[in-house]
Parts: sequence; C-alpha cells; structure tokens
Amino acid sequence: MIQATPSPKPPPPLLKVENLRTYFPLRRGILQRTCGFIKAVDDVSFEVFRGRTLGLIGESGCGKTTIGRTLLRLIPSTAGRALFEGVNIFEIPRSQMRPLRRKMQIIFQDTAGSLNPRMRVGKIVAEPLEVHGLSSGPALRAQVEDLLERCGLSRHAADRYPHEFSGGQRQRIGIARALAVKPMLIICDEPTSALDVSIQAQILNLLKDLQDELGVSYLFISHDMGVIRHICDRVAVMQKGRIVEQGDRDQIIDEPRHEYTKSLLRAVPRVYGRLHAASSAP
Repeated sequence: MIQATPSPKPPPPLLKVENLRTYFPLRRGILQRTCGFIKAVDDVSFEVFRGRTLGLIGESGCGKTTIGRTLLRLIPSTAGRALFEGVNIFEIPRSQMRPLRRKMQIIFQDTAGSLNPRMRVGKIVAEPLEVHGLSSGPALRAQVEDLLERCGLSRHAADRYPHEFSGGQRQRIGIARALAVKPMLIICDEPTSALDVSIQAQILNLLKDLQDELGVSYLFISHDMGVIRHICDRVAVMQKGRIVEQGDRDQIIDEPRHEYTKSLLRAVPRVYGRLHAASSAP
C-alpha cells in the first residue's frame, strides 16, 4: 500500500500570545480605593511567525498600543502568557530582561517625542549598541553610519539633531535605532500614521525591504486597513480590547466575517488607492 508522504510540520511561532489581559484599576475617593477596572486588553491570543508580519488593526483606544507595550513589559500584564521562543516573557525576572530587549525592539508613533532632542542622531542610534556592549570606538561610528545609510539617510546625518529632519526622516532614524541590535521582532506602533501618503509608502517599502534582507518579524499596529493590506501577511482585527477576527490577509480583506471588519474595509479604496499609487511611482 502506498502511503502519502506526511506534510512537513509548520515551524513554531516566534511569539505566541495566549489569553492576554491588561486591566487598569479605577480608583475613587480620598483613599483611592479600587472600584473597578478598565479592560484595555481582554483575553487576546495571536501568533507572530519568523520573518513574517502580523497586522493588529482597530480604532484608536481599542488596546492595540497597550498590547505592544505589555509585550515589552513597559506596562504590567494582568493575566495570560506571551511565549517568545518558548519562554514566557512575563515570568522573566526584571533583572534578566536586558537580553530579551535586545531581541525585541519598538518603533514609536511619535517621531519627535521618541528621539532625544539634545542628542545627535549618531548618539541616538549608537545608544542601544553601547548599552548592550556590542560595539565601541571607531567600529561603533562605522556601524551607525552603515545603519543610517541602510535606512535611506546620509552618513553625515549622524552629526545632526532630530529637529533638523522631516517626519519621514525622523522615522528612518527610529528604524535605524531599532535595527541596531539586530532584533528578531520589532513592534511597529503606528509608524506611518503621522506621515503623508507618499512618505508612508517609502517607510512601508523600507520595512519590507529590511524584512526580506534581515528576516526580522513585525507586529504592525495600525488603524488604517490600507497600510495593513500593503505590508502584512496576517491580520488580527481588534475592537474594545478583544480580537474579533483574525486570519490570512487576503481572507480577512476579501471575505470578512465580522461587521466591524467590514466597516474598516469601507475606508480602504480611497486610502489604499493613494498609498498604492505612491508606492508604485518611479
């Protein structure tokens, strides 16, 4: 009897989030007693695979950014697990978090507020390398200049201050800083929302090129389905702290099941058409 060859086992996810909850207490009275909780993230589960991009989409205030900051332990979790390479992030002692932070980085939405205005760009990009003891001296300078050029900036940008650059250029500086320690996962927190459409396309194409070159994974947070459609492999739709629908990008976009997903897609033709035209321009 001929037996069918078993299909290869799919690789394990780089990040697996299980039943994540992040609640914020509501306090009242002179004694500030807890009278309830704001359920910013409520029983959320998803996976991010190596070299792939998961888009986390929803309206402002639905808990997307809270998820990203909870995974980096910038905000404490209330319950659930987040397994990074099989290790629960929330069980690692705070004193041992530095090696993990080298593997997980973030690109912030606010390009101005996330860059120290009193530091030159070279120092900003070099800081992660110095903190983790990865480079120093002339080799550090060369590494910083290489990162800036890889992200589409001149090596001379290292000697200037953040306020001397446009919003798109500052976001490239943020990307260079995130890439400095060669992370495995980058949480992209609305990295293009403050940029005009043509600059959005440039930043998205840069992120895709870097992913192809370096194999980095992204958790891409956005409220714009057009942006999600442009860069993500899988999509998780979030509403009021919960994921209401998730799956492959084409399945979510072409055959949405949840009414909230359908409402997000109604905005796509106008926004996505402009984004696609900008990314296709010579």
